[in-house]
Amino acid sequence: MTKPPHKERSRAHDPYAAFRIPEYRLYIVGWFIAMAGTRIQSVAIGWEMYQRTGEALSLGLVGLAQAIPTMLLALPAGYLADRFDRSRLVMLSLLAMTLTSLGLAWLSYTEGSVSWMYFLLFMDAAVVMVGRPARVALLPQIVPAHAFPNAVAWNTSLMQISGVAGPALGGLVIVFSVPLAYVIAASTSLLFILMLSYFKFNSDTKPTGAASFKTLVAGIHFVWNTRIILAMISLDLFAVLLGGAVYLLPIYAEDILKVGATGFGWLRAAPAIGAFLMAIAMVYLPPMQRAGRTLLITVAGFGVATIIFGLSTNFWLSFAMLFLTGAFDNVSMIIRGTLQQLLTPDHMRGRVAAVSSVFVGASNELGGFESGAVAQAFGPVVSVVSGGIGTLIVVGVTAWISPRLRAFGSLHDARPEEEQIEVRGKGKVAESSAD
Repeated sequence: MTKPPHKERSRAHDPYAAFRIPEYRLYIVGWFIAMAGTRIQSVAIGWEMYQRTGEALSLGLVGLAQAIPTMLLALPAGYLADRFDRSRLVMLSLLAMTLTSLGLAWLSYTEGSVSWMYFLLFMDAAVVMVGRPARVALLPQIVPAHAFPNAVAWNTSLMQISGVAGPALGGLVIVFSVPLAYVIAASTSLLFILMLSYFKFNSDTKPTGAASFKTLVAGIHFVWNTRIILAMISLDLFAVLLGGAVYLLPIYAEDILKVGATGFGWLRAAPAIGAFLMAIAMVYLPPMQRAGRTLLITVAGFGVATIIFGLSTNFWLSFAMLFLTGAFDNVSMIIRGTLQQLLTPDHMRGRVAAVSSVFVGASNELGGFESGAVAQAFGPVVSVVSGGIGTLIVVGVTAWISPRLRAFGSLHDARPEEEQIEVRGKGKVAESSAD
């Protein structure tokens, strides 16, 4: 009687459970390459905008240009992800990203209008948003539930590797040629398209009814009624909105720490290095038993590290604090990513991912705008430190108003909300009827 649970525990603790699935291996390699290209482009655009304008607000406007389409297109993109072939939507999105990167390369090479560069950033964010909910919802089609937390941990690990390699390589590339960084980003998107075209994802049932406002906003209703998801993404919204120090790194590298383009690339990579090492540790550690409390503690740690970074004038201390922000953020990403997917039924995953994109994706870009605007008015130090303090306040409020989040236990106990209701309401009768 004790062998099956033992086998389940062994399988859950297998550090390579997700990589034993061939489809996952193919998918993650292509995604990793494309993500590295995106990181290189991000470094290039931040550096070029500040070099060409010399204004902190220009960095904030980069965030604003990317946030607006995220907010406008999130719900339609989620609806499309739940209604049409998700892999095709992802490939169309990647093709459009390839074109926008090539456009940025041309404008950079010819020293074209900065306004046109903002327009292409807007368009790039729009096509990314169209494909994002579909891409997020693809993962549970590839990986079974027992290996899903492991897949999320590896996803964040590889994302952070790309975050280390991309900015570091980007810092070297922009010393040689800024337009080349955009060409590399275009090439990686195109390569991911080719890899996706070589295999078929498991098909799932799509709704057949006509489109309506009710189906479009169903993700909002689901998140509102699943309060633990609402609490998690609200926490992330305000923490990232207030803690957008990464958008001000060109100013810190150039004017405060005085380390130039190469130092900027390493500062940009520091959060990803911390996140990668933490993700590797979490892959090998046993599943956390108090995920809710851990989430709150790590977001608070993110806020403290942000404050110290804002006050630092030493490169290595600044690097260390950015390292810690990445490590703390990685833990919260794994918790949020796992719970959001496993608490959501498959036919809703695209729309719920879209709602999460509004909270999480737009908050990243709006956080950049907020940081740039405050830095323009009061200076970069005030912008970063006040953001860290605000993050700590948000953690305290969330812990107070969300006792269920505070008390949430193991990630492996997560299941769609309706299943939890059934189990809580019927107890053992539910298990008998399932048999």
